Amino acid sequence: EPFVADEYIERLVWRTPGGGSRGGPEAFDPKRLLEEFVNHIQELQIMDERIQRKVEKLEQQCQKEAKEFARKVQELQKSNQVAFQHFQELDEHISYVATKVCHLGDQLEGVNTPRQRAVEAQKLMKYFNEFLDGELKSDVFTNSEKIKEAADIIQKLHLIAQELPFDRFSEVKSKIASKYHDLECQLIQEFTGAQRRGEISRMREVAAVLLHFKGYSHCVDVYIKQCQEGAYLRSDIFEDAAILCQRVNKQVGDIFSNPETVLAKLIQNVFEIKLQSFVKDQLQECWKSDAEQYLKSLYDLYTRTTNLSSKLMEFNLGTDKQTFLSKLIKSIFISYLESYIEIETSYLKSRSAMILQRYYDSKNHQKRSIGTGGIQDLKERIRQRTNLPLGPSIDTHGETFLSQEVVVNLLQETKQAFERCHRLSDPSDLPRNAFRIFTILVEFLCIEHIDYALETGLAGIPSSDSKNANLYFLDVVHQANTIFHLFDKQFNDHLMPLISSSPKLSECLQKKKEIIEQMEMKLDTGIDRTLNCMIGQMKHILAAEQKKTDFKPEDENNVLIQYTNACVKVCAYVRKQVEKIKNSMDGKNVDTVLMELGVRFHRLIYEHLQQYSYSCMGGMLAICDVAEYRKCAKDFKIPLVLQLFDTLHALCNLLVVNPDNLKQVCSGEQLANLDKNILHSFVQLRADYRSARLARHFS
Repeated sequence: EPFVADEYIERLVWRTPGGGSRGGPEAFDPKRLLEEFVNHIQELQIMDERIQRKVEKLEQQCQKEAKEFARKVQELQKSNQVAFQHFQELDEHISYVATKVCHLGDQLEGVNTPRQRAVEAQKLMKYFNEFLDGELKSDVFTNSEKIKEAADIIQKLHLIAQELPFDRFSEVKSKIASKYHDLECQLIQEFTGAQRRGEISRMREVAAVLLHFKGYSHCVDVYIKQCQEGAYLRSDIFEDAAILCQRVNKQVGDIFSNPETVLAKLIQNVFEIKLQSFVKDQLQECWKSDAEQYLKSLYDLYTRTTNLSSKLMEFNLGTDKQTFLSKLIKSIFISYLESYIEIETSYLKSRSAMILQRYYDSKNHQKRSIGTGGIQDLKERIRQRTNLPLGPSIDTHGETFLSQEVVVNLLQETKQAFERCHRLSDPSDLPRNAFRIFTILVEFLCIEHIDYALETGLAGIPSSDSKNANLYFLDVVHQANTIFHLFDKQFNDHLMPLISSSPKLSECLQKKKEIIEQMEMKLDTGIDRTLNCMIGQMKHILAAEQKKTDFKPEDENNVLIQYTNACVKVCAYVRKQVEKIKNSMDGKNVDTVLMELGVRFHRLIYEHLQQYSYSCMGGMLAICDVAEYRKCAKDFKIPLVLQLFDTLHALCNLLVVNPDNLKQVCSGEQLANLDKNILHSFVQLRADYRSARLARHFS
């Protein structure tokens, strides 16, 4: 433990008798404590002297050992210097010997190389003489096991023979060429046999020998041909081709010195022979007879071919494998892709026309021609402004001539066409081809189906003075709205990605905008005429059900009804139409149409009330009717409409208010801002208006 002086003295005091405090068991004795301190200090001094002598002895011993160690280090340094000098001398000697050896080796090589060449030339001359004599005696030509050595010799003789003049050495040249050809055939046969036996090492040896022969490419062809034997056993030729290439890729590096070239040649053979033949057979069957099946097969085959190409990109096929594989795909499909878009558009037109015709046939409907040109436009403008019946109205019997099933079929056909277009079109032609498909969709869906239904629906709207007219145009609006949402979704999901980065984008957006504006104009026209018909129906109800005696009963004290029969029927009709409008439209369109209907409804009731004279009890009944109309107006949930009926209800109070209170009522919150003539016109409807008292109060 570390030495602490205070604690040490404290322990010494407590051990000494008489060293405690005055309250302890023994009295405090300072003399005794001082004596103990003096004795203890003397002991500590003696201990310090003893330890100091020991330290000095150890220091002397340490100095002696340090001197001895330094002496040994100096001796070792001297020995190291001597060894280093010996090492340098040895290194110089080794360098000298190595230089001599290299020089001697160069001299030996300079002598040996010409000698080896001379020996080799002598051997070749010997073999050449055998060809001159016409008899091959050497063991290398007669022993089949030495075919490798024979191949090396004959390959060199063949090169030499090509340099000799033909007139003097024609015979020997032909013999060498014949032997060259025989050995080449034997090597290829040997390679073929080794491949069938699965002897990779033997195949590698033979391929290395054939590498210097002209028939090396034939060896590669044989290898490729045998690789494909029994490779196409499944029903999916593309999967078989992928498995074949994977298998060959694993072993071709162990056989040939240029594996990427051999593998590329195999893939080229598969594409140009197997796949091209397969594609031709598949498409030839439906080339002219079945356009739908032809397009589906072309899309499927092209997709599977490109998928196979993506798998083959994993292999080493040389520097630019992307271009290599693209050219192979193009060589197979070029003739089909050039005419693709014409077949696609022709099929899409005929298919769309058939879908529409099948639908109209199921409805037993013969499509009528919609008039165009200046006269038709003039009639339409007159009809919009005056609602005059220009031409007979068509009874559609409640049929909208719009079908979601037809629309889904058309959009599905177009979606498939867009997908094929994306896959089969050249990137430079893609926007233009996609635009052609879009124009066909617009023609058959928007014009031939939706626009025709709108025109038919417009023609089916009865005139505003027709009685008991059935209004089906709102059903047309509802279905047209749903269909156009589907059309817009396909435009964004399938067309936009194909044209987003091309000038065709603005052209498509403009065409879509024109279609929307054209349809919105016809929808607005039809809705306006439908609202006029609704108001016309209300007029017929009021004319048929409202009687003059309703508001001027003969017996003022015997009125038992809360509101008139005309009011009940009109409100029931209005509620039905409001519900129909809400079900037929969405968003802000509902509020816009309901506000227009509400304003016209208010104008009708306002003008209707102005036709009658009101007794006191009749005025009360009119107020009850207007209250019921106002309750009906609440269903519109349009603040303006409710405000109009609130004001009308306040005006009706003028029919029953006490003459003395007329001015007060007219200056109320709801009537204060109205024109005085309007207030006066309502006061004039009172039966007691001509009394001098009433006229005086209102003047």
